[in-house]
Amino acid sequence: MRAQHYRDSHSIMRILIISDAWSPQVNGVVRTYEDLIPHLEAANHIVKVIGPADFKRRRPLPGYPEIELVLLPGGALKKLVDDFRPDTIHIATEGPLGWSARRLCLRRGWPFTTAYHTHFPDYVALRAAKKWPALHDPVKKCAIRLIRRFHAPSHGVLTTTASVEKTLRKYGFETPLFRLTRGVDTELFHPGPRTLFTDMKRPVALYVGRVAIEKNIAAFLSMKWAGSKVVVGHGPDLGDLKKRYPDIVFTGIRKGHELAEHFRSADIFVFPSRTDTFGLVLIEAMACGLPLAGYPVSGPGDIVTQPLLGSVNKNLAIAAQEAFAAPGSGDDRFAYLQETYNWNLAREQFEAAIETACIAYN
Repeated sequence: MRAQHYRDSHSIMRILIISDAWSPQVNGVVRTYEDLIPHLEAANHIVKVIGPADFKRRRPLPGYPEIELVLLPGGALKKLVDDFRPDTIHIATEGPLGWSARRLCLRRGWPFTTAYHTHFPDYVALRAAKKWPALHDPVKKCAIRLIRRFHAPSHGVLTTTASVEKTLRKYGFETPLFRLTRGVDTELFHPGPRTLFTDMKRPVALYVGRVAIEKNIAAFLSMKWAGSKVVVGHGPDLGDLKKRYPDIVFTGIRKGHELAEHFRSADIFVFPSRTDTFGLVLIEAMACGLPLAGYPVSGPGDIVTQPLLGSVNKNLAIAAQEAFAAPGSGDDRFAYLQETYNWNLAREQFEAAIETACIAYN
């Protein structure tokens, strides 16, 4: 890391982001940084991402062939870091690359920031309990200890909402926490005419995201609904769920303008996950004018704060019905989105967190 003198909040920095989740993966972590980085670069920062594709030794994550984990990245990672000569290092994930980057920073006495993007303890507990239900609680407790240890030496953990911060404090986190909001490309995601689903029974309830157990998607597929349901996304449970729910429309992955058209053509957006810390697709759906439905947990519970935006309820079917009856229009929700979420604010929040580490180093 370059030992440059830290000047002020407008310093131009060489920012290195190290992430086990990166393109060609399609998930909330990847999309968050893909959207944030152009705004950092517009502020004249130089940003580099080190991801799995930068390493030769990789293996697919069991159950998720599209996610590759790096094997023994230490030496290769050290060279990549030294070649870039960063001013600050941000570790985005708690995977093999994240742990290796953490060790490198600690060995060299470099401060760093980290991020908490997913309720990892709930995620791994659900995966374990899928085959061995009795393992849920002990696996979750073990995972909590692991992530607490991972983030403990960080100079700042970037989180998403107040409810996530509360959860991390409950887990025993003493590391400084920084809020990192999200934004939406409103040139792409905005209200407009319905061009899809024209031959389906209305109302159309839409889900967008990974098709996997941790997303609790079965709750959406099995809930009572008078109209049609559409699932956009891919994942390890796709084949099984297509067989179990033959009346549901599964489109596979959709991106860019095609994804925006799917949002605009639906009537409500349903987010059944209980393990996400935010849910970028929630505010993209909001930008396209859709009311939102979900459980009163991190993500939906933080975003759906008034009737205009939809409903959260312990009963997902009730939340969906209330969301469909939400007052206001798609243009009203789009206006709320523009006032509340934007990437320039996220960029400022990210800068504030990494500047804390820079100050500690100088």
